[in-house]
Amino acid sequence: MLEEKITALRRELIEYATHVERMIENSIQGLLKRDRSILAEVVRHYEPQANDCEVTIEEMAIAVIAKYEPKAKDLRTALMILKINNDLERAADHAVDISEAGIFLIDHPPVKPLVDIPRMAEEAAKMLRDSINAFVSEDPILAQQVCERDSVVDALDDQVLRELVTYMVSDASTIERAIQLLEVSRSLERIADLSTNISEDVIFMVEGRNIKHHMQERIESV
Repeated sequence: MLEEKITALRRELIEYATHVERMIENSIQGLLKRDRSILAEVVRHYEPQANDCEVTIEEMAIAVIAKYEPKAKDLRTALMILKINNDLERAADHAVDISEAGIFLIDHPPVKPLVDIPRMAEEAAKMLRDSINAFVSEDPILAQQVCERDSVVDALDDQVLRELVTYMVSDASTIERAIQLLEVSRSLERIADLSTNISEDVIFMVEGRNIKHHMQERIESV
């Protein structure tokens, strides 16, 4: 019975992650296509659904822990699902932030062609998908790869910042629009960070190896 409940929890988590990934993709597509209806759908329809998913998973996980008092691996799995659930909720919030920035931006002339932001979005969404796959399949190798790809998103975020600062310095009329684009870039960077957090937890769950401190040392040495 406990195994069935854990399986159901995993299934709900996968569906939630797929929903959040779709939110990220739609928020960027709405921005690129300058389509208010797509952006509004993320805010008005996708976000409430994401909130419902988050609440459902939390209630299911707590009920499993309270009723079955799982031990060892089952307990670690249930607790990790709770943590991933929280990370997904934060990622969904960032997708909404992107959509809200997009709604502002489509009412104003573009600052510049968007090149790095779509690349960031593609990589961040893939990182989120792979981090969940690593959890489901208990694959520390895939989880490690997700962690290593975080630097790709960070580099793109830095590139976006440098370019937009140049625009703002040379033309003050771009400042408000550039700040909104920086919000989009920063939201994508944070989604990548959340995916990295999930992957680090997968490695710890499967191998008992804590790489969080090691990863921080690598970041600070760059």
